Amino acid sequence: MGPTRKPNVCSRLSRRALGCFSRDAGVVQRTNLGILRALVCQESTKFKNVWTTHSRSPIAYERGRIYFDNYRRCVSSVASEPRKLYEMPKCSKSEKIEDALLWECPVGDILPNSSDYKSSLIALTAHNWLLRISATTGKILEKIYLAPYCKFRYLSWDTPQEVIAVKSAQNRGSAVARQAGIQQHVLLYLAVFRVLPFSLVGILEINKKIFGNVTDATLSHGILIVMYSSGLVRLYSFQTIAEQFMQQKLDLGCACRWGGTTGTVGEAPFGIPCNIKITDMPPLLFEVSSLENAFQIGGHPWHYIVTPNKKKQKGVFHICALKDNSLAKNGIQEMDCCSLESDWIYFHPDASGRIIHVGPNQVKVLKLTEIENNSSQHQISEDFVILANRENHKNENVLTVTASGRVVKKSFNLLDDDPEQETFKIVDYEDELDLLSVVAVTQIDAEGKAHLDFHCNEYGTLLKSIPLVESWDVTYSHEVYFDRDLVLHIEQKPNRVFSCYVYQMICDTGEEEETINRSC
Repeated sequence: MGPTRKPNVCSRLSRRALGCFSRDAGVVQRTNLGILRALVCQESTKFKNVWTTHSRSPIAYERGRIYFDNYRRCVSSVASEPRKLYEMPKCSKSEKIEDALLWECPVGDILPNSSDYKSSLIALTAHNWLLRISATTGKILEKIYLAPYCKFRYLSWDTPQEVIAVKSAQNRGSAVARQAGIQQHVLLYLAVFRVLPFSLVGILEINKKIFGNVTDATLSHGILIVMYSSGLVRLYSFQTIAEQFMQQKLDLGCACRWGGTTGTVGEAPFGIPCNIKITDMPPLLFEVSSLENAFQIGGHPWHYIVTPNKKKQKGVFHICALKDNSLAKNGIQEMDCCSLESDWIYFHPDASGRIIHVGPNQVKVLKLTEIENNSSQHQISEDFVILANRENHKNENVLTVTASGRVVKKSFNLLDDDPEQETFKIVDYEDELDLLSVVAVTQIDAEGKAHLDFHCNEYGTLLKSIPLVESWDVTYSHEVYFDRDLVLHIEQKPNRVFSCYVYQMICDTGEEEETINRSC
């Protein structure tokens, strides 16, 4: 267990006022966040449910903004009471926003327009328009028409805040074509852009004639990841593919002649032609077989996590070195638990190279270290473990009285994720306050109650526990966000009813105020 001495907030504030810290912006920011962390975790601080709302469309949250009506209405959660920032005009179903990413201005870059220095929402519409929308006013700042030949559906960061990948729906071909035995070789398309100012890298087609019986593909950190139904995962360099197979360099807003048609790149109805068509198998960087294509890379030095490609191995994780596929010492991680829901594992998002392994009753934080006297090999060891607060009884006895009056005692084992025991449901990391947030749920009678715990990211010490006032149904889908002094819980109920509960940090004055309830 690590040190428990609490920082003195008054002392920090006094030192800041006297200018005892460096004038470097990073030092000031870290100091302010350290003060906020101390305030968040102190005993007298409470988190109060200040706002509750319901919606018939999905609710999304990003950096202090709550989005409703498919991103067309934005509410700020920063003020003491959430307030509407903007509401875009109503639109047809074909114009609705299907996916979106929040772009924030990079530090130190010189941008062409003053509006570029403010956050923007990059949105993808159902009719293949890519929009850049002001995150504060909802005004459309830029728009690009993608293509008429496929349906783009998903947005993701290739390189966070720098390069985006727009992925199309998979091309299944028409029913008539399938009945006629006509094969559809192109599975999907990936459109890649650098952001602000928007510039096109290219549109890549994933062709089965080249990659074989591929089932999916995506782009991440400059790596094209191709997946197969057999569990095989293959990695290729997107830069190498673009350099080798780009048919023609295209620039947004410029005239282009393609396939006998002339138009402006990025404008309707011409759109953007597919200008990266692979004609031969590109150089393979890496391949591995894993159950359900589950594959992660991280750690220092690079390691990867896979589950052996056998159904009976579900819940078993192998941690191997990327350079030579060697298994790390203690690299087979299997949580000793019996539950309906499987445990999950991932590299810690704090860039420490650690690994988080979450089960129903424990959270293990693992570290990757060099083996003494053998720097080429690494080992996995426990950094700390967070345990659920539950009674240590695996067996329950049930008494049954037969018709003859005989009492029969039967014993059965409880599952580790039995709803009547405290069970971990969500584990997240608040990077600015350097806290692990853990949602634990217990079924009390017919109602589930949840609380959000803040743990020290370095030692795992429990620093704060916040009860959530709303009931928690384990059969519903839940998302919980902890963002500085805000906690937000989004719940999806049956029949597409979405609920949003907003909690804000307050000083405990002993006064109870009425929670604001509104419907959207």
